[in-house]
Amino acid sequence: MSKSKLLAATLPAILISTAALAAGETIAVFTKNQTNPYFQTVRIGAEVAAKSLGAKVVHYIPTKPDSIPEQLSQVEDVIVKKPSAIVFVPVDYKAMVPGVEQINDAKIPIVNVTDRSAGGKFLAFVGADDYSLGLETARFLLKSIGGKGNVVILEGVKGSLTNIDRVRGFNDAIKEAKEVKLLASQPANYQRLQGLQVMENLMQSHPQIDGVLAANDAMAIGAIEALDGANRKAKVVGINGTQEAVDAIKSGKLLASGDYNGFLQGCIGTMVAIRSLRNEPTVTEVVLKPTVVNASNYQPYDSPLESRSCPSWSEAAAMASK
Repeated sequence: MSKSKLLAATLPAILISTAALAAGETIAVFTKNQTNPYFQTVRIGAEVAAKSLGAKVVHYIPTKPDSIPEQLSQVEDVIVKKPSAIVFVPVDYKAMVPGVEQINDAKIPIVNVTDRSAGGKFLAFVGADDYSLGLETARFLLKSIGGKGNVVILEGVKGSLTNIDRVRGFNDAIKEAKEVKLLASQPANYQRLQGLQVMENLMQSHPQIDGVLAANDAMAIGAIEALDGANRKAKVVGINGTQEAVDAIKSGKLLASGDYNGFLQGCIGTMVAIRSLRNEPTVTEVVLKPTVVNASNYQPYDSPLESRSCPSWSEAAAMASK
């Protein structure tokens, strides 16, 4: 057990007392957009964690999805308003580094969630193993189609770390299946509408598509809508484990979704921020393991986000890799 985990497990009485005295912090939560349901899971996870610890959350969400100028402007705004701490998902892991450095200069504690920033100083990183998610989710689909056939990949935002690692996992799984042919790999920018449009174009070029590997659930749902519109069939997988994906799995429309667990990321990122403010033991890195949600195991994910509970701190600390 690491030193941080040991400390977390041995100070419960002191921590409860300190938390009660220090409640009332404001945590600013930055996410990328309002169009990808995944980020709603992060926001709700943050709210549930903050509420359970007596803190409150304010959200910063670009009105234009993934807008770098808008998120930089929001960073300037949050520095003026001086929240107690920040939970930060950068819209671009490189381009937002100057914004993170501004927050560092303003001495506001900040936790990095989901996309690992290329620079700046953070209390901790909380995310998931995108490569393993891509690899295991693709393996599930390829096994489902019998290890042979034609597949396409719907990529997220080109150059984003999540996309790079997930697509690398997809491609490595395809390399393992010698009778599977990759017909195309095109970006749909993690957006549902673009997923639909890209899939419509791919179907015009390819009369036989057996499987669709989408780098998130929103694009997967868009691909399903395109397939339905053309009265064609293919097995589709996504990533994020959103409620929308679970509903599609229940109805038989979606084969599976790699669970990125935004709710848990929001929970733990916010817990780390608040615990640091209260001088309580924390961890510096949590990288969640992959789970492929499918028809055999979706039940734990089939509940309203607002009704879910964050893990206890000892449970969260046990997930820490550093």
